[in-house]
Amino acid sequence: MSNIIFIYFLALLFVCENTCKVRSLETEDDEKCSSEHGIKTLVNVDSFGAVGDGVSDDTKAFANAWKQACSTAAAVLLVPPDRTYKVNATRFRGPCNEDLLVQIDGNIVAPDEPKNWDPKNPRNWLYFSNLNGVVFQGHGVIDGSGRKWWAASCKKNKTNPCVGAPTALTIDQSSNIEVNGLTIQNSQQMHFTISRSESVRIFNVVVSAPEDSPNTDGIHLTASKNVVIQDSKIGTGDDCISIVNGCSNIKMKSIFCGPGHGISIGSLGKDNSTDFVTAVVVDTAFLKGTMTGLRIKTWQGGSGYVRAVRYKNVQMHDVANPIIIDQFYCDSPKRCQNQTSAVEISQIVYENISGTSKSPNAIKFACSDTVPCTNIALNNINLKRTDGKSAQTFCNSVMGFAIGHIEPPADCLMPVNNSFCNTETELNREYLIHSEL
Repeated sequence: MSNIIFIYFLALLFVCENTCKVRSLETEDDEKCSSEHGIKTLVNVDSFGAVGDGVSDDTKAFANAWKQACSTAAAVLLVPPDRTYKVNATRFRGPCNEDLLVQIDGNIVAPDEPKNWDPKNPRNWLYFSNLNGVVFQGHGVIDGSGRKWWAASCKKNKTNPCVGAPTALTIDQSSNIEVNGLTIQNSQQMHFTISRSESVRIFNVVVSAPEDSPNTDGIHLTASKNVVIQDSKIGTGDDCISIVNGCSNIKMKSIFCGPGHGISIGSLGKDNSTDFVTAVVVDTAFLKGTMTGLRIKTWQGGSGYVRAVRYKNVQMHDVANPIIIDQFYCDSPKRCQNQTSAVEISQIVYENISGTSKSPNAIKFACSDTVPCTNIALNNINLKRTDGKSAQTFCNSVMGFAIGHIEPPADCLMPVNNSFCNTETELNREYLIHSEL
């Protein structure tokens, strides 16, 4: 019965989509300007002693300016343009008064020497928490000065110990947050993390680091819901966007990714953990030269699930493994043991995916023998090899459906033709809405 319902869902989704009215997260960007914010109290970091020469330590000035802005109604915390402020690891805590605007037009740089890093904040540089309704905007640059950190990574030199490094920008335990226009670059490790937060809107953000910079994820989401990432360009040495445990209702639209490791859900299930991710949409993306494309990665031995994920309107150029589900993920110097439990992966839809693959397998479904991938759907897939050779599909323990033109062919999925369309069917309207956010 579940398979019959899923077929009806696919038919409605792909063939009769215009007849279905679905709810979605709003993604329109409301331009912010001083007149829209009304009368504001300006809090300039320079007024608190910040020098902005890129050499002097401006940490104390930033902390004091934050304290003032946070406690003032309708304040603008200003980081002025044409200056470079060196700031050490700092925690900017709320709650704050209403209508706080953080205007970053100058450059903020981290100290570049790992051995001098504050041992009290080993994993964070600029850390914001317990905020509600705060807007971060501007044309400034947040620069993690990460080159010495990368050189010390065990992924660059296996004789080095594997230790964590700071995330450049973290927003934790916050709600109704907007981030617009910023550039985040050269982070020590991850660039921008949203943690334990909800209703976050990220627009026009640029994330940049060299392709060989280790573990420099672009935007990392954990334990967060109702997040929109739109009109953003990300190129790093790891995942452009990574979505891990506890995330739901995530929408990404108009994303450029490359270099990097693609757009990833996971990793999940490490150390036999129980992890959940649900209701994720990628709509309109371009991936160029990435190590993987649209990836779901889970460790053996985990539990939980990934459900209701939809990828649509994605173009690939010279991408290895453009479509990949990997339930045998093992990012470890040691060989991972075979285990029977696995994170369940189901209700995953790929629609209008095209471009070129630099790996023989343009589609790879490496699913668990004991916890197979189910209700996996392909619709209108056109992936060719970059070198002109024939692309292939790899399947292990996967069940689902193929609709329309599929290249390379996926013989492991059941072909479904358009005759399944039935506009009067209401069997799965609830799931249809859920998958569309």
